[in-house]
Amino acid sequence: MKINAKEERPKIHFLVILTIIAAALILYLIFRAREAHPIAVCSITIAYFSAVVISLVAAFFRQIRFSLYSYNTVFYMGFSLFMLSVVITFVMVLRWLLKDPTLFGPDFVLYVLSDSAKNYMIVSFPFILLFSGGLCISNIALIRHEGRRFVNIIGIILSVLMLGGAILLYALTFFVTGSKTQVMIHDLLTNIYASVYLYFECMLIGTIVAGMIAALYKPEPDKDFLIILGCGIRKDGTPTPILRSRIDLALDFYRKQKETTGKELTFVTSGGQGPREVTTESSAMKRYLIEQGIPETQIIEEDRSTSTYENMMFSKEKIYAIDPEAKIAFSTSNYHVFRSGILSRKAKMRTVGMGARTKWYFWPNAAVREFVGLVVSRKVKQGLILGSIIVIYSLLTVLAYR
Repeated sequence: MKINAKEERPKIHFLVILTIIAAALILYLIFRAREAHPIAVCSITIAYFSAVVISLVAAFFRQIRFSLYSYNTVFYMGFSLFMLSVVITFVMVLRWLLKDPTLFGPDFVLYVLSDSAKNYMIVSFPFILLFSGGLCISNIALIRHEGRRFVNIIGIILSVLMLGGAILLYALTFFVTGSKTQVMIHDLLTNIYASVYLYFECMLIGTIVAGMIAALYKPEPDKDFLIILGCGIRKDGTPTPILRSRIDLALDFYRKQKETTGKELTFVTSGGQGPREVTTESSAMKRYLIEQGIPETQIIEEDRSTSTYENMMFSKEKIYAIDPEAKIAFSTSNYHVFRSGILSRKAKMRTVGMGARTKWYFWPNAAVREFVGLVVSRKVKQGLILGSIIVIYSLLTVLAYR
């Protein structure tokens, strides 16, 4: 796969128009048409959601060709899987209707759609169970090796929330009594809860897929500058194993590029000095590179940054002062590539990343932290999307109990 900035950024605005048309047609058939046939309503619904799935999958692949690092990539992948589950549900319903057309009325579509978030949670429960179990196992190993710090138990906390949330939904769904109004209120609250769970589950799945693709990507050997992102040093001022793996990956790329194309590149060691560090991360990386035979003239130090965003912003200043058209790559840990790429775009610097391997027990918990960081960093956008989903499920539930 090659990234090409000349590729057109995918746009799915037409899905809004398609949604309005499909919703208007389905609602007309349900509420206005005198003899609306349930098979026709079901077929239209299948056609609509199939078009949405195809559009989202196509947008996903166009997006990663345009840029590997985008929140849209997460959204396209996560929700295409959910939409696919809706298509499969309605295909099963259509099969039942073809055997017995009187089995459901035209308004059954509203009931199925209003329950789609709950159904997806139930269908995806094996994934939730396996993912949560694996996350707990890796966190236990992480705690044994790295100590009992709060950041090392985030995965366990997420596992408990995911499993507890799914079990709670099951209990809410299958244990309800009362009048029609009471049942409607119960279903309304349950569907809102399920829609929130659905949103974060889809975003988590999308983040995992996008993160894996970004981590496995191999940049083209034509780079002018290679940024190495800092991540802490030892008490004696030498790189930690994680930081050393990032430097070694950068060195490997440098040597392969030189061997393949003959093109030299300049390293940018990016990282400031933490409160308990004897020197800057940039200086520690520079010394390591020189020990590996890299001339000092091929190393630029960026020693002010205290976060990944500052890594990108301050490195960009150093690079663009030399060559605003430079081809740039960055080296970091595999779990950190995707979010680093997003932050490089935020800094208005077009780069591609490469990910150094980490120990098996470290990646899952770190990936969860990256997911939390992605969600928190775009609170307004996340809130608008989540709010829209809640409104849609609320309307579907009310219409189903019209």
